[in-house]
Amino acid sequence: MIYPHYIHRIRAALALAISVLSLTACGDRMSDLRQYAEQVKARKGGYVEPLPQVKPFETFIYADANLRSPFDPQLQAMNNANLKSNASSGIHPDFNRNREYLEQFPLDSLKMLGTLNADGTLWALIRDGDGIVHRVKKGNYMGQNFGKVISISDSGLTLREIVPDGQGGWTERMTNVQLGD
Repeated sequence: MIYPHYIHRIRAALALAISVLSLTACGDRMSDLRQYAEQVKARKGGYVEPLPQVKPFETFIYADANLRSPFDPQLQAMNNANLKSNASSGIHPDFNRNREYLEQFPLDSLKMLGTLNADGTLWALIRDGDGIVHRVKKGNYMGQNFGKVISISDSGLTLREIVPDGQGGWTERMTNVQLGD
């Protein structure tokens, strides 16, 4: 007859033996991965093209130091027939004038949509950069270069702008805003 305290020890020994056997069965799960890695390592390596030759840097000596610097401002009125110099005329913007609403927008953001003739006055319909439509007549201002409306037609309007000339003065420039631009 087997004593009860031995049965407890036998059960513990069997549980230990089963645990050891189950762990040894799980231990070789990586053999197929190791085998594949060995096969990949045994393959012949591919061809890698050699790096291109680095060309030596060619130095440049600037020999035109006695010529005019391209960074010095040049009077644009000489090159543009639409510009009139203010040297003798004293052209300058009126800084004391109250600015009009459309003068806060760049001219390229203002679009002429059409014209409107009301009570003998021809108005241009202008859409601003925010999408709001305004009426403009001869004598109104628009754009950021002090652009005064000189004439309005069914095909567009003409502005006289006053822009810096690059020499500390001001220059007049005529600009057309076409219908649909």
